[in-house]
Amino acid sequence: MSRLDYFSHNPELAQKYLNFSQTINSKPSLEKIKELVTLRASQINGCAFCVDMHVKEAKINGERELCLHHVAIWRESPLFDERERAALEWTEALTTLPPEGVSDEIYLRVREQFPEDDIVALTFLIVSINGWNRLSIAFKSIPGSVDKAFGLDKAGLF
Repeated sequence: MSRLDYFSHNPELAQKYLNFSQTINSKPSLEKIKELVTLRASQINGCAFCVDMHVKEAKINGERELCLHHVAIWRESPLFDERERAALEWTEALTTLPPEGVSDEIYLRVREQFPEDDIVALTFLIVSINGWNRLSIAFKSIPGSVDKAFGLDKAGLF
C-alpha cells in the first residue's frame, strides 16, 4: 500500500522543516560529525530511507567507508575519536530518551568535547533527524527514491 507524499500534501510545512534542517546542517562545527550522527539516529529508529540517504551523503562527503560500517558498533570500534564518541553517545541518549532522562555523566562527556553553542547545534541536528526518521517511517519513504534529485547517485553505491 502506498502512503501519502507529505511534501506534496503540505509543502509549506515540509519546506519550513527542510529549511530548519538545512540551517543546522550548514553549521561548520558539525561538518565532521553530522553524517555519523544522522546515520546513527536513523539506524536506531530503523529508518531505511534515511540510513540509505546518510550513508550515501557520508560517502560523497569523504567519510571513510569502514567508519560507516562501524557506526553501529562505535563503542567497540577504535575508529572514532573522543569528540565523535561524545556526539554518538549524545545521539543515542536523545534518540532513545531513557525514562530517567539524559544522565549528567553523558552531558558532561559532551560538554568536555563541545562548546556550548555546538552542543545546542548538535542537539538540534539530532532533533531534526529524529523528525525526518518519523516522517519517512510513517509514510514509508522508499530508500533511494530521491537519489537523483539530491545528487546521491554520485556516491557510486549502486
